[in-house]
Amino acid sequence: MEVEVKLRLLDAVNHSRLKEILSPFHIKKLNQKNVFFDSANGILASQRAVLRLRSFSNNSNEKTRCVLSLKAKPLLINGVSRVEEDEEEIEPSTGEQCVEEASKLGLTESRIIKRCKDEFGIDGEMGFVCLGGFENLRDVYEWRGLKLEVDESKFSFGVCYEIECENDDPERVKRELEGFLKENGIDYKYSEMSKFAIFRAGKLP
Repeated sequence: MEVEVKLRLLDAVNHSRLKEILSPFHIKKLNQKNVFFDSANGILASQRAVLRLRSFSNNSNEKTRCVLSLKAKPLLINGVSRVEEDEEEIEPSTGEQCVEEASKLGLTESRIIKRCKDEFGIDGEMGFVCLGGFENLRDVYEWRGLKLEVDESKFSFGVCYEIECENDDPERVKRELEGFLKENGIDYKYSEMSKFAIFRAGKLP
């Protein structure tokens, strides 16, 4: 079970201000591309599951890592997200081929793809279709013993900003983060939708 605090930053100004305040604690920047898959008749969505292929690229736009993840039974209440998550790293070249031709995903030697078939009922004849996706620029910080992730998610219909922190004690972390944001005049709201839900809705929350 992945448990995260998710707070939405209201605009680019608040996003920039937060990054400036956190700059002494910055450890890395990640260029991510998130692409989603399902069967043509939406078997995963009907069972509240999401199949995501996340690729990481360097400044030369070369793919350096590719992670396949299956998320199920998401719950997002008062800025705290809980979701069952299974992750598996695959070869970047394999990931690229699957994005270009979604049918190849079903032929991939993968524990997660096997789960999609065995547990969710996506058979070989049905196969996978690509739903599209979005880019995400993630800045990662080590702050007061917490790993903070500040995201700039670029959808075709707009940009969304968010701060996330994965932790087993989300209420304590949420109190600490809210106090920090208020103290520094950063405008925020509790996230009400996952990035995937925003992508599928086709509009910003």
